Amino acid sequence: MTRLFVTLFALILALPALAQDTAETPEVDEKVVSCGYQSDVVAAVQQARLERIAERDVPEHVLAQSPAWPEKYNNVIPLITPWVYEQKRKIIRNEDLGAAWSELCLQQ
Repeated sequence: MTRLFVTLFALILALPALAQDTAETPEVDEKVVSCGYQSDVVAAVQQARLERIAERDVPEHVLAQSPAWPEKYNNVIPLITPWVYEQKRKIIRNEDLGAAWSELCLQQ
């Protein structure tokens, strides 16, 4: 589980598409909303894995579901997909990766 959180933390730090301007401190509400959208993306990729969608087909599959998050979060799907797909099936079935992602995101 520790490896999971370390990997999640590293991925969160590596998401330049969602980086905030460092000159401004984002408001708490904006951070909560952003982390929520990121969590939704992770959960959608996890669900695709549970449905046994091929890794290369995940972006198209997730976008075909008409996700509720803003379009800029679609850029994160190819970044998150390999991480989700390298997790053991046991973790995918039993853990809520979206909630774990949200928790780590809000701690930043």
